[in-house]
Formats: sequence, C-alpha cells, structure tokens
Amino acid sequence: MLKWALIFAVVAVVAGLLGFGGIAGAAAGIAKFLFIIAVIGFLIFLAVGVFAGRKLTGR
Repeated sequence: MLKWALIFAVVAVVAGLLGFGGIAGAAAGIAKFLFIIAVIGFLIFLAVGVFAGRKLTGR
C-alpha cells in the first residue's frame, strides 16, 4: 500500500509540474489517504505483535 502511495505522489508531482492541477490534486489526495491507511495498518500490526510477543514470553 505504501508503494501505491509513493506512485500516486510521484504522479501528483509530475502532473503538477506539467500544469494539470486537477489531476495533481486528486493524485495527492489519494496518496495522502493511502499513506494514512498504511501508517494505521502498521500501528495496528505493531500493537498486535507486541501483545502477542508478551503473551508468548509470559512477561
């Protein structure tokens, strides 16, 4: 998902440089959304890993 966020960010920058403001804005919005979803997913999996690790080690 982070890969797609980076792709949309690059598309937004290229479209902005070429003067396509609408496409650049839409691509930037999609990139922001995907990045936030990726960060939330990372935090969820990090919390699950920490709690599962504690349960396995007994701490």
